[in-house]
Amino acid sequence: YFCRHGERWELQLKGSGKTPYSRNGDGRAVLRSSVREFLCSEAMHYLGIPTSRAASLVVSDDDVWRDQFYNGNIKKERGAVVLRLAKSWFRIGSLEILAHSGELDLLRRLLDFIIQTHFPSIAMNDSNRYLEFFSTVVSETANLISLWMSVGFAHGVCNTDNFSLLSITIDYGPFGFMDSYDPNFVPNTSDDERRYKIGNQASVGQFNLSKLLQALKPLLDPRQKKLASQILKGYGEHYYSRFTELFKTKLGLLGENENDNYLIAFLLKVSLLC
Repeated sequence: YFCRHGERWELQLKGSGKTPYSRNGDGRAVLRSSVREFLCSEAMHYLGIPTSRAASLVVSDDDVWRDQFYNGNIKKERGAVVLRLAKSWFRIGSLEILAHSGELDLLRRLLDFIIQTHFPSIAMNDSNRYLEFFSTVVSETANLISLWMSVGFAHGVCNTDNFSLLSITIDYGPFGFMDSYDPNFVPNTSDDERRYKIGNQASVGQFNLSKLLQALKPLLDPRQKKLASQILKGYGEHYYSRFTELFKTKLGLLGENENDNYLIAFLLKVSLLC
C-alpha cells in the first residue's frame, strides 16, 4: 500500500510475469499496450473519469510473442512493465468466485473488509450494510458508464473480472475511443459477437451487477433480497438520468425541457448518419 495525504493506494505490476492467477498466460505485457494504458489512464483521470493510474513504465529487454490482431500472425514484440495504482483492485468477480465456490465465511469477511476500508459512510454495525453497499455500487457503476459514453470510450472487455467494486476504470486492454458516433463500435478485434460494443456497455453493466447481486444473496435475508432486486431495477433510470445530464451539459442546455432528450437523440442520430 502507498499512502499520500492520508489516502491509501494499492500498487500493481502489469507485465511482470506469471502469478498464481495467470492461468495459461505468460503474465507479460508488450510495450505497445503498456504505452496505451499509461497514456489513456492518465487522460481519463484528467477528463474527470474515475480510473486507475499509471505511476511508471519500464521497458524490458525480454521478447514477448503476441498475436496482435488475433489472426494467427504471431510476432515478437518488446516487453514492458507498468506500475499501476488504484484505491482498490477488488472486482465484482472477487466476490462472485467466493459465492460460486460456497466460501461464504470468507465472502462475508472480504465484503466487510471492503466496506470498512472503502465505504466509510456505511456503518459496520448496520444489519443492512450489504444492501447499502450494493445500492452504492449500482449507482456508481451507472455513473461510470455514463461518463464513458460521454467521451466515446469503449472498454472492450466488460466482464465481471474487469468491473471494479469501487466503480473505477480498470484493466485497460483492447479499449478504444470512437472517432465518430457509432453504437456498434467495437475496439476488441477478438469480440466477433460484438458483445462489448459501445452501445452495449450500459446493459452489460446491469448484467454484471445482477451477478454481484447473485453473489451477495447468500448473505441477505428475504426482505433484503427483495429490496436489492428493486435497487437493481432502478439502474436503468439512474444511468439514463446521468447520461442525459452529461449530454445536456455538453450542449449547454439549462433547466428542464421535455424536448431535451429528443434533441440529444436526434443529434446522435445525425452524427451516425454523417
